[in-house]
Order: sequence, then structure tokens, then C-alpha cells
Amino acid sequence: MKLIGAFLKLVRLPNLFFIVLTQFLFYYCILLPILEPLNVAIPIDRLSFILLSLASVFIAAAGYVINDYFDVNVDQINKPQKNVVDIIVSRRWAMFWHFLLSGIGVLLSLYVSWRTGLWYIVVANLACVFLLFGYSVSLKRKLLSGNILISFLTAWVVLILCLSEIRLFSVVAPEIALAEQKVIRLGFLYAAFAFILSLTREAIKDMEDREGDKKYGSRTMPIVWGLPSTKIYVAVWMIVLLALLVIVQIYVLQFRWWWPVFYSIALIILPLLYIFYKLFRATEPADFHDLSRWSKLVMLTGILSMIFFSFYL
Repeated sequence: MKLIGAFLKLVRLPNLFFIVLTQFLFYYCILLPILEPLNVAIPIDRLSFILLSLASVFIAAAGYVINDYFDVNVDQINKPQKNVVDIIVSRRWAMFWHFLLSGIGVLLSLYVSWRTGLWYIVVANLACVFLLFGYSVSLKRKLLSGNILISFLTAWVVLILCLSEIRLFSVVAPEIALAEQKVIRLGFLYAAFAFILSLTREAIKDMEDREGDKKYGSRTMPIVWGLPSTKIYVAVWMIVLLALLVIVQIYVLQFRWWWPVFYSIALIILPLLYIFYKLFRATEPADFHDLSRWSKLVMLTGILSMIFFSFYL
């Protein structure tokens, strides 16, 4: 049981749940309600969706494993209570699990690409495997590049589904084209939300982990720029995100969608304002850890907001 618990901690089970939840809600609350009434053939049918979601989970899990593999020394300083590699799971087994999980994810992607004719799925997911490996080896210790990569991969969880509706070489009826454009717009909206929030959370985590990162030669923002400048960087992106959310609420009000607006204000915008308020008062790793947890909560409430589209579309 101890080994199973260590493995689940190694693959970040709650984060994998986020991936499944995001793709499930986007597919069943946005994509299907928009397209199914038109009786249009959906490239990603239900079986392909399940396999694609599993591929995303396996590839993400492999990424977490290889990240911990290369972060053993840093985690002994930053997160000694969470470190399992070299304590419960050997480095050799960690590397084995990385290759096994990655391989399963790529094979599932290959099958989905063959089944749907969407060749980019296996290419993109294979690229994700290499990018996550590169992130763990080097990019996460460099200024900005690692944060941007992880934020993009977070957004990709949604983008991989909505991009399946872009038909470059076929002509469809105007009403179908309009519906597909709606799916793509909503997909990019949620992807932008995920990208910006992830970008701020990664910077907050860098501020939390600055002592261990500094000892092992990382060049993250808090180390290169210092805490005050990193806080300003996070604050600017939070202002952009808040402005985007306010614009969306103003747009939605014309349709009298009162409950989604109330939900967004209470459970997304106000918590973001709280994070913004606490950001400049944070000094200790525990303070930044608390802000990181709040950011994760906002990510969850943002994902759950997709449920409203199943009622209003």
C-alpha cells in the first residue's frame, strides 16, 4: 500500500483528475451540445475521446515522474515531505515508469489518429513527451521558458479538442461552420484562461521554491529578477486575466445569463482579487504555497464553469 501511495503521489493524481475533468466538461458540455443537434459527423467520437483523454493522462503522468526524477536534490530542500524518488521509488523504477507511461500515451494517440484521420494528434502528443522531458532536464531551470512551456501544455488540454473541429480542406454548410467556430472560440477562451492562470501559478511556485532552486543553479524569475519584480510580473498577468473575465461577463449579460455571471464573480473573479491582494504581502515559502493553492482552486472553479454551457447553449 505504501508503494501504491508513493506511485499516486509521483504521478500527481489530483492534477491528472484536472486533465480528465477539463476534457470531459469541454467535450460533453460545450462540443457535443453545439454540434450534435446539427447531426454533423464529429471527428472525435466518444470512443476516440475516451482514448485521447487517457493518452493525455498517461503523458502527463510520465511528465510528472521524469520531473521528480531530475528534481530529487532540489525537492529534498523545497518539498522534503513530498519527495518519493530515491526514498520509496528507486530512480531506476522512476525512469521505467516514465518510458512505460509515455509509450502507452503515444500508442493511444497513434490509434486515435488512425481512427479519426487527425494526424496531428499523435504528432502533437509525441512532441509533448519530448517537451516534458526537455522541461525536466533543463528548461524548468531557465528564465521564463519553462513557465511558458508548462502554461502552453496546460492550455493544450483544451486546444487539442477544439482544434479537431478546424476543417481546412472541406466545405460545410454555413450553420455547421458557425457552430464549429463557436466551439473553437470557446475553446480558445478557456485555453487563454488556463494559459494565463498557469503562467502566474508557475511564477508563484518559483517564488516558493527559490531557496532550493538557487542552491542548484536554477535561473528562475525570483533568482534572476528578485521577488519584487517577479510579483509585478504576476500582478500584470493577473490584471490581464481579470480584465478578460470582466469583458466576458459584460458580454454574457446581454443574454441574461445571470447564474453564470454570479458564479464567475463569486468563485473566479473574487478569489483572483484575493490572490492579487495577498501577493504583495507574501514573503515566506508558506505564503506562496497558500497562493499557489488558491490559484489551483480558481483553476478548478474555472473548469467547472463549463457546466453552465450545457444549460444555456
